[in-house]
Amino acid sequence: MFKIDPNSKIPLYQQVEQFLRELITQDAYQQGKFLPKEVELANDLGISRNTIRQATNKLVEEGLLHRKKGVGTTVKKGQVTTKLREWHSFTQEMNEAGKLLLNRSLSIEKVAAPGEVAHFFGIGEGEQVVCLKRLREIEGKSLVYFISYFNPRIGLTGKEDYQRSLYDILEKDFQVIPTVSSERIQAMLATTKLAALLEIPRKGAVLKRVREVKDQNGRPLEFNEGYYQGHSFIYAIDIHR
Repeated sequence: MFKIDPNSKIPLYQQVEQFLRELITQDAYQQGKFLPKEVELANDLGISRNTIRQATNKLVEEGLLHRKKGVGTTVKKGQVTTKLREWHSFTQEMNEAGKLLLNRSLSIEKVAAPGEVAHFFGIGEGEQVVCLKRLREIEGKSLVYFISYFNPRIGLTGKEDYQRSLYDILEKDFQVIPTVSSERIQAMLATTKLAALLEIPRKGAVLKRVREVKDQNGRPLEFNEGYYQGHSFIYAIDIHR
């Protein structure tokens, strides 16, 4: 059971806010179960209802929760959650969550490798690499915009069928197995281009995830940038001591 630490430097409402963020990733709440009532949480945690309400209001403002007076509070429909315990392709993550992921738009071309990409692949900056851009949707709504760069040594030509799972292509067609992923996650404001693609206001909330993928021998395969709609995506992390 989660416990409030009254001696912590973290304000009580922020401790409750973090508790709620973890709570709503549970399957039952993702499926529409009502959150515990404010009075119940206040009694369980030994704090005031005002503190519970302050934390809840923050998640409501972010679009994570839906509150109906006299009825209760639920996770807002349309939220998509992925958990960081082990990693898979995003298609597989969504399949396991029961979500049908589709490509709204897709483009593939050879481009000059940007500096960060070239450094990861160990090639010269500006060397030609295959770049795949995909805008992906769930239930008719844009969710994430992916930009993937691939190590030239793999042998991708850009003519592959990218309606298939990307990692299925790599494993079955090119006999390379994505095994290790190093990730960086940050919050940012949407640029004009991202806002248009993700159908959100300019300077709306975006979650950026950079993923550097290597094979079982530590050789770099893919450099991926993902831009997620901030109000429709939750990234949950389970860490065991």
